[in-house]
Amino acid sequence: MTVDSEPTETLLDWLREERGLTGTKEGCNEGDCGACTVMVRDPNGARALNACILFLPQLEGKSVVTVEGLAAPDGTPHPVQDAMVAHHGSQCGFCTPGFVVSMATAHLNGATDHDDQLAGNLCRCTGYAPIIRAAEAVEGVPIPAHLMVPVDQPHDGPGDDLFPDAVRPRNADQLAAWYDANPEATLVAGATDVGLWVTKQLRDLAPVAFLNRCDDLKSIEIRSNDVHIGAMASLSEVLEAIKPLHPDFAEMLRRYGSAQVRNAATVGGNIANGSPIGDSPPALIALGAVLHLRKGNERRSLPLEAFFIEYGRQDRAPGEFVEAVSFPRQLDRLKCYKLSKRFDQDISAVCGCFNITIEGSVVATARIAFGGMAGTPKRASSVEAALIGKAWSEETVRHAMGAFKEDYTPLSDMRASANYRLVSAENMLLRYYLEDQGTSTRVLEVRA
Repeated sequence: MTVDSEPTETLLDWLREERGLTGTKEGCNEGDCGACTVMVRDPNGARALNACILFLPQLEGKSVVTVEGLAAPDGTPHPVQDAMVAHHGSQCGFCTPGFVVSMATAHLNGATDHDDQLAGNLCRCTGYAPIIRAAEAVEGVPIPAHLMVPVDQPHDGPGDDLFPDAVRPRNADQLAAWYDANPEATLVAGATDVGLWVTKQLRDLAPVAFLNRCDDLKSIEIRSNDVHIGAMASLSEVLEAIKPLHPDFAEMLRRYGSAQVRNAATVGGNIANGSPIGDSPPALIALGAVLHLRKGNERRSLPLEAFFIEYGRQDRAPGEFVEAVSFPRQLDRLKCYKLSKRFDQDISAVCGCFNITIEGSVVATARIAFGGMAGTPKRASSVEAALIGKAWSEETVRHAMGAFKEDYTPLSDMRASANYRLVSAENMLLRYYLEDQGTSTRVLEVRA
């Protein structure tokens, strides 16, 4: 069996143009609006994903449920469909299929954090109140039987011919051998970034390799001395694993993107693309992370901050790929402050991560890293030096705030001015100190 499609054809295009399943809508075509949300199931469970930036080879061995498949075989609507009608959750209707699929996926998974589950679905008509009421109305309602059918474990065999033009290594060894021989290739992990190269820039990615079958790159190990995260671990999986250890990091990841984006995006991709506004590198750098790279049979490791050389340039040789990232187990002193125009799933104007330890009343260690303040994620080395060995006091902190000018020369752009970024970074250090003294500064904790 083969699929007569290009490897970089998106699921959205395939559904609408080749299968006639037009309930899945094209809105932003970049993973922001959620109009194209589908339910993707495999033996590990069900996830909501954006079909617009999901390539067909990423779906091998998985079951895809579109809005057309939510009703029972006899036509009985899914409970969330009935609830949307009963609670007047739809007006123009364009966004409704995506909302309904996200709600049905959350219902299947027993998730009741509706604001988070629906943050990636945009509605301009009814507003969210009636939609949230519809989601709340189906809490505890039985899951329809046809969605309870388990998905079989995929197996090797004739299915290897399903996408004859796509390279799909089964493990890191196969990937390393192929990529070393094809260093000009594009590697596709979650495609939340690479997908836009196709949908927005209309780029030809060939040759391309899809890494979704490399299960040995997906593991997260919480070990006695360190935390080891495979490059293909999704940000949803990282969030859950990191939450008991460093809850502030997990909270930042919750705001990083919608559930649909977090379910696809990988930690390796977020690092390897070298974005100066990627949110996971500042937190990982503050934790003292080490990046593990592989080229063929050769492996090397380096401090994560050393990977980022300058804008658009990383310390990665042709044919070399990110295999994992790790950081030491430690007492949780990490705070992450993400400043963006929109609270949820928005690009950071400034993202500051602070990890400062105190012995007695003196600063023993300090690791501070920022995104959005330079052409790369970057440590605040001068600020750290101004703190270490000094009394942990507001006087010390206010003095160290002046050192930010030595570490960063931020740019002005559509998200923030250079001065706003610099003042915000300074105030984030003061905020860290005040929180450490017991002052509540959290926006979500403010109550009327």
